[in-house]
Amino acid sequence: MAILHPPASQEVSPSRTPVVALDLDVAGARRRIWLKLESHNPHGSLKDRTAETLWESVRDRVHPAEGVIESTSGNLGIALAARCADRGVPFTAVVDPRTSPASIAMMRRYGAQVAMVHRLDSRGGYLLSRLEYVREQIRARPNLVWSNQYENDANPRAHRERTAPELWGQIRRPATVMLAVSTGGTLAGFHQFAQRQGVPWTVVGVDVEGSLALSDEISGKRVLTGIGSSQRSAFVRSGAAPLVIVSAHEAVAACLWVLDVADIALGGSSGALVAAALRWFRLNRHDDTDIAVVCPDGGDRYLGTVYSAVWRKENIAVHPHTPRIGVLRVHREHREANSAR
Repeated sequence: MAILHPPASQEVSPSRTPVVALDLDVAGARRRIWLKLESHNPHGSLKDRTAETLWESVRDRVHPAEGVIESTSGNLGIALAARCADRGVPFTAVVDPRTSPASIAMMRRYGAQVAMVHRLDSRGGYLLSRLEYVREQIRARPNLVWSNQYENDANPRAHRERTAPELWGQIRRPATVMLAVSTGGTLAGFHQFAQRQGVPWTVVGVDVEGSLALSDEISGKRVLTGIGSSQRSAFVRSGAAPLVIVSAHEAVAACLWVLDVADIALGGSSGALVAAALRWFRLNRHDDTDIAVVCPDGGDRYLGTVYSAVWRKENIAVHPHTPRIGVLRVHREHREANSAR
């Protein structure tokens, strides 16, 4: 299986990431999906951008002996661990059993202290228990700084000021932009950018079954990391953006489909975005607007889950049948942020 790995880099700052365009045949109509591959950031995910602005927001308060603490499902922990290591301050990552061993190993490689929270919360997940642990640590260690990705405006600012303008510079056209929802920071940032700059985008949130990020009702169990939440987003009010909810089955099937047709291994949340895009095309057959999806990470962190037949058999109710949609062409060129199509 081919895995698209991020390039090796010693830089901590996020890099300009490439887009790949897939031209599709959807029931006889030509449609295009843009995949913005955030796995090309120095530490392999979109969270490199969030970590940069979170650090900027707290650095003046960081105690050199206590450092920073954050609750994470994986990617943000890796990015913050690298940033803190670069500045010689401690970092504590609060994780749970769903965090992949590969992600935990990467955090530790950057010197992070990893606190594993095993207790399920009242909503059947671990997030609320992780947050309770963080608050306990803050009370016990007053000099410890919580970057708080869940409420810190530095989270949406990363995407309002950096990610969204970068994507606009790469495609420069009307589009339906789909974003995975967890904290809601990416969705909020893109929505703010489009509104303030008058960019002709329809910004759509994509969530998974079992999430409360933008819903008041749990419908199923979450098995994918990096998308969904056990609590409402503090950044996106209900109804502020269109919402598509997909199943883990659909997300995994989309990952396997993209690997087959484009030789790109996406992470689970990216698969959810592609699944939502394909559904959007089928339901809006007379709308020829491109869809752009910001793919948070790559498949290298999901070898034991999405790309494992054993894991799929244990966690996905039915075999993930890949979509029957023809791919006419894959455009692999890296579009610079100041260029037009």
